[in-house]
Amino acid sequence: MEENEGADILETSPVSNGPWCKAPVTDVQFGPMRLHQDQLQVLLVFAKEDNQSNGFCWACEKAGFRCNIARTPESALECFLDKHHDIIIIDHRHSRYFDAEALCRSIRTTKPSENTVIIGVVRRHADREESSILPLISAGFTRRYVENSNIMACYNELIQLEFGEVQAQFKLRACNSLFTALEKSQEAIEITSEDHVIQYVNPAFETVMGYQIGELIGKELTEVPINEKKADFLDTINSCIKIGKEWQGMYYAKKKNGDSIQQNVKILPVVGQGGKIRHYVSISRLCNDNNKAEKTCERVQAESQTDIQTCRHKDRRKGSLDVRSTTSRGSDGSSQRRHSSMARIHSMTIEAPITKVINIINAAQESSPMPVAEALDRVLEILRTTELYSPQLGTKDEDPHTSDLVGGLMTDGLRRLSGNEYILSAKQTHQVAGSLISPISLNDIPPRITQAMENEEHWDFDIFELEAATHKRPLVYLGLKIFARFGICEFLNCSESTLRSWLQVIEANYHSSNSYHNSTHSADVLHATAYFLSKERVKQTLDPIDEVAALIAATVHDVDHPGRTNSFLCNAGSELAILYNDTAVLESHHAALAFQLTTRDDKCNIFKNMERNEYRTLRQAIIDMVLATEMTKHFEHVNKFVNSINKPLAALEENGNNGDGESIKTVLTSPENRILIKRMLIKCADISNPCRPIEQCIEWAGRISEEYFAQTDEEKRQGLPVVMPVFDRNTCSIPKSQISFIDYFITDMFDAWDAFADLPNLMQHLDNNFKYWKGLDERKLRSLRPPPE
Repeated sequence: MEENEGADILETSPVSNGPWCKAPVTDVQFGPMRLHQDQLQVLLVFAKEDNQSNGFCWACEKAGFRCNIARTPESALECFLDKHHDIIIIDHRHSRYFDAEALCRSIRTTKPSENTVIIGVVRRHADREESSILPLISAGFTRRYVENSNIMACYNELIQLEFGEVQAQFKLRACNSLFTALEKSQEAIEITSEDHVIQYVNPAFETVMGYQIGELIGKELTEVPINEKKADFLDTINSCIKIGKEWQGMYYAKKKNGDSIQQNVKILPVVGQGGKIRHYVSISRLCNDNNKAEKTCERVQAESQTDIQTCRHKDRRKGSLDVRSTTSRGSDGSSQRRHSSMARIHSMTIEAPITKVINIINAAQESSPMPVAEALDRVLEILRTTELYSPQLGTKDEDPHTSDLVGGLMTDGLRRLSGNEYILSAKQTHQVAGSLISPISLNDIPPRITQAMENEEHWDFDIFELEAATHKRPLVYLGLKIFARFGICEFLNCSESTLRSWLQVIEANYHSSNSYHNSTHSADVLHATAYFLSKERVKQTLDPIDEVAALIAATVHDVDHPGRTNSFLCNAGSELAILYNDTAVLESHHAALAFQLTTRDDKCNIFKNMERNEYRTLRQAIIDMVLATEMTKHFEHVNKFVNSINKPLAALEENGNNGDGESIKTVLTSPENRILIKRMLIKCADISNPCRPIEQCIEWAGRISEEYFAQTDEEKRQGLPVVMPVFDRNTCSIPKSQISFIDYFITDMFDAWDAFADLPNLMQHLDNNFKYWKGLDERKLRSLRPPPE
């Protein structure tokens, strides 16, 4: 240790060898930059020499760091301003010598301290409560070090600092060179967060766009009216950069003063923590040569007076490119349309099926006469919408019953902020009461219940007779019988007692107070599912694991249903709606709760003996089928089934391929089509009431109407939006509601399912029931049944 010009500052030199001595870090990789790091410099600020200061002093020597020791705040500040140390360690234990926090604040006011690590050494108090570090942080300390004069402890602290905070600060210092490059760049550069908040623009951006940096920083892109919004073009760009791909093209930006300028733009997503996109970098260059710009524009991107500033906010819609609207601004619409559509084809960077369709249409337009090109424009306009499978209600039926059913079943409610909260006791799952009398096995089922289940293999089986015989607990009994018929216990490698316990737990979590969505409905859907699984073509198509998934999904598909629709829960701000982001709220809850109930107790865990991969496959199939019962995707599922199953099979049969040929087998057994078939199966089972014998159909209609009436009553009590106004118990026409439901949801779906599975008896019931409701409606009756003669 050497004295340096005075007693207030001492300097030590590192030793060149020794058991702890390590080679100094010379190169640090920072992205593509390679940085050279000089020997670290440490400043120790201790008023008196003691074991702690000596410990750090010796640790610096062993680590190969240059070390200065200052005795006073004044000499410490002077020494730091001279040498710009990487690490400063200040003695915070003895306030009588100097104020450590005041010194730290003084150092932090200097420019060189921006990337300096400052450590405060504090006393060790074994008998005193731990004190807060916040005062130290507020004063500018990086962290604290609880006194420990052991040389190895001091050495370890310095090494951790070197490879942690010091190296991080070293990289941050290197950022200054990058910002210098950005600031001097002739290209306009903008950086935003992943949430599209502007974080940086360079002077060139300010100059080109006419904005001052203070008008932009911290603003969301949507708050800056840089230009008109062109959703389809922007969505195309957005869908590219959202998956981490670079996008390059042309568009017209609008300056602050309203002038339009054409720019060649490159947008780059920057991946950061967690492998996620954390920033977007936009680099723009003015196009001064109009002829060259026009050719480039045709090559890389459609001519569109649109700016990327908005595109990153539109990713919720997956739209197409609207040829008509992007070209209607020019005087020569035909020429612009051809140029822009060709540019789009060449600029597309994603190859989703819808993109391929749009590209084919755009290509067809190039050689089409004007009437055909305009018709294709209309096609693109339709493809631009998200509701590709949902028919437009106004074109089919203006009836308010239909409108309310669609609004209530196919939407997630009216979004509104409300103080009303609808709280579900979703977490208070029900245990099976020990007093309940349950069968030990199928052989122990009481005679009346056995008799009620005699014809359960037939479609005309009466679920309400079983409901009465079991005192509203039909699911356990019917489940035991159907699961035994399909050999479910053998497939799952579980005992019958485990299956029985599982059925009891699931049934206990259905709400018997619901008029419709109770365990009788679950048992009814289970029965319909088993019936469909027994049909010849379905048996040819599905594997054993598919059958197991279908029967389990049917059993659990409405577990813990609150007797209210998704729209109601979203409007009421229920816990479940918040948990599932207003999307498939109940269906997500049914699937999640089913697995929670099953796996939390070995006594009812029917999956416990399954091989892991087989369980994963089964679990995914069950979840997919339960989620398929959500009505917002109704038309999507039906149309996919028709286009992927019905039509190919019909084409093969028309060509004389009626046997069990390879072509038919390929259509039936491909993994994608098996998924569509399972979805269609459970959907038909779930809403098969209009295809049941007339008395059952009437009973189910009364039950669902009562549940909707109760919801309307509660909506009025709570001041919530009334989702289905026609379901007012004082004014509702039940026949009209059934006619609308059959006409809008049931007929097309069961026509498709019948064409596949051959269900003439169901279609006859459907026809009879529709005529029954029509007859009541023609007589202006609103009730379930005609008045007694």
